[in-house]
Amino acid sequence: MTLAYARFRRQMAALTGAALGLDRQYVAESRLSPVLRAHRVADLLELTRIIDAHENETLIREVVDAMTNNETSFFRDRAPFDEFRERVLPQLMAARANVKRLRIWCAAAATGQEVYSLAMTLDHEARALRGWAVEILGTDISGAAIEVARKGFYSQFEVQRGLSTSHLLRYFHRHEEGWRVNEHLRARVAFGEFNLLSDPSLLGTFDVIFCRNVLIYFEPEVKRDVLSRLAGVLAQDGFLFLGSAESIGEACPAFAPVSNESVWRLRSRPQPKLALA
Repeated sequence: MTLAYARFRRQMAALTGAALGLDRQYVAESRLSPVLRAHRVADLLELTRIIDAHENETLIREVVDAMTNNETSFFRDRAPFDEFRERVLPQLMAARANVKRLRIWCAAAATGQEVYSLAMTLDHEARALRGWAVEILGTDISGAAIEVARKGFYSQFEVQRGLSTSHLLRYFHRHEEGWRVNEHLRARVAFGEFNLLSDPSLLGTFDVIFCRNVLIYFEPEVKRDVLSRLAGVLAQDGFLFLGSAESIGEACPAFAPVSNESVWRLRSRPQPKLALA
């Protein structure tokens, strides 16, 4: 590992929270190569200098986009969506029967497949949800990924990953060389850029938060901070969904597992830290 890569790892951790592997320099340089060429940056060392100096914010955003893992698919792992439809949604509908409002946040939405999977799941419950205000917000640190999500256009390969034929024909239409999400479904979701290292309180409170397959990239301290912020915007009787390979453990005592370690609820609202005199 070179000194330039060590410096770059610290910078990415500060910008995104993600801990790049010590042995991943070659992978990082491969991903960054097109960006460096486009901006006429000589090498990783020069890039680290530019990042520290904040000389080119466009370049920095493109670097973050290049280094972000946007691996996702429709109905990924399937079980969380079944859990949401069969157990979580009925509980929340009973608890919100008077206000008839639900807010759902996909906190690491990548290119949008998870968001649209939830929208399709809720559409199947359209009759029961008639008269309800349902908001689905998808956010990601990568502006490029969010732009893909907003367009809702996916290749044949992407729609084959997780989508049944019935879902494809009901919610998508042929567009150029691929498939595009139908307008009525796209109108039900919203997308925006958001860094999980930031304060989510301006987004409001959510009944359900999907934050799947992202905490595994964070160092323990960053993971604790992110979980604490998520706890702060989750309704007291809300639900947090994590990836199948993720667990909170003792990272955030505010959460307790529900039926398995992929679904969590709040034990208690975390208390704000008092400033020292």
